[in-house]
Amino acid sequence: MLKELVRRNRTYRRFNQDHVITRDILRELVELARLSASAANMQPLKFMLAADPEKNALIFPHLGWAAYLKDWPGPEEGERPSAYIIILGDTKIAKNFWCDHGIAAQSILLGATEKGLGGCMLASIRREQLCEALEISDRYEVLLVIALGKPKEQVVIDEVGPDGKIQYWRDENWIHHVPKRALDDIILG
Repeated sequence: MLKELVRRNRTYRRFNQDHVITRDILRELVELARLSASAANMQPLKFMLAADPEKNALIFPHLGWAAYLKDWPGPEEGERPSAYIIILGDTKIAKNFWCDHGIAAQSILLGATEKGLGGCMLASIRREQLCEALEISDRYEVLLVIALGKPKEQVVIDEVGPDGKIQYWRDENWIHHVPKRALDDIILG
């Protein structure tokens, strides 16, 4: 059922780094993005795939991992992603990418979840440095990076408490808690 797939599609930031994700699996996930909606059907997105340790090592240092976890710099060696999909906007096709990259990223992450994988959609990117490290042409705008792997952490959904705090947090067992607003609190009228 789609609702259960969406519930399982959490943001994971710690992975079993030695779990291999093949380029074929990445291609299957990008196929889901390719089939997704695109504003005016312009299809301006391009995708850069990384599934080998050397290329992954070029990507990792240019990503910001968890703004609310102030004392955590990101996954340590052995807990880093096994693969990445970088979503790029082709500026020769369009100047504005609207919400295409969000739709594509969600399609990719739902597909990853269905395969027993987890991911993290990252927008906190040192774009200029990443482009330099991967020799990405000025023609392409880095929109998002999706980190993928076999999750090494448990992520649970909590209801937002009476204090109204929406910040995610980790408990003493490193279970990652994500508060979500109640349905009646987000529907107007």
